[in-house]
Amino acid sequence: MLTLHAAELLLPGDREPVPGGAVLVDGGRIAAIGRYEDVAAAHPAARVRRWPGMLTPGLVNRHGTALFEHTYFPDDPFEVDELGSEPLTGAALAALAPGESRRGNSARRCTQKLLARGVVAVTASLTTPSVRSAVRRAGLEVLPGASDGAGPATLDPFADTPPAAAFRAPLAVGGPARFAVFAAPDEEALRARGAGTCVATVIGGRLLHRRA
Repeated sequence: MLTLHAAELLLPGDREPVPGGAVLVDGGRIAAIGRYEDVAAAHPAARVRRWPGMLTPGLVNRHGTALFEHTYFPDDPFEVDELGSEPLTGAALAALAPGESRRGNSARRCTQKLLARGVVAVTASLTTPSVRSAVRRAGLEVLPGASDGAGPATLDPFADTPPAAAFRAPLAVGGPARFAVFAAPDEEALRARGAGTCVATVIGGRLLHRRA
């Protein structure tokens, strides 16, 4: 089924923004990009999803190793009384010494937090089998690159880079349907408000996060 994702502003990532832009998705691929009126007229049978704000390429979080291998995300509400609500790192993580199953569950919670920030890929070296499995099942791409070791557990991909530098890849016809929508009118506002303004995240044509 063809699905047309329309937003107030489309930021392809490698060319000028398109006011009232849209991305047409066919399965897991992008079939067309352009002004909503033009794409909709050419594909009248497409299902339409209208989003507020700005549609951009999906984001890369470059702290994947720290987030998945050196951080434990407590299960809210079940572990909050015991562990608190903040992620555990360093000595607190060592004291907890979570086993394989617990690490996998933490990774699953982490993937949901990343999807809620428009993240579609992470740079990481994942050595724990249950963590690798959780990331794969979530649909996140794992990119090779310099490991961040036990660095800061930073969920926001804009924490140390401007939005454009955090894009996984520009949106392109024939390319993967992998993008995000943010409640921001432009790139400047997106940087100021942060990735927590994410409204929706699509990977492989599937809507994996939608703000309630």
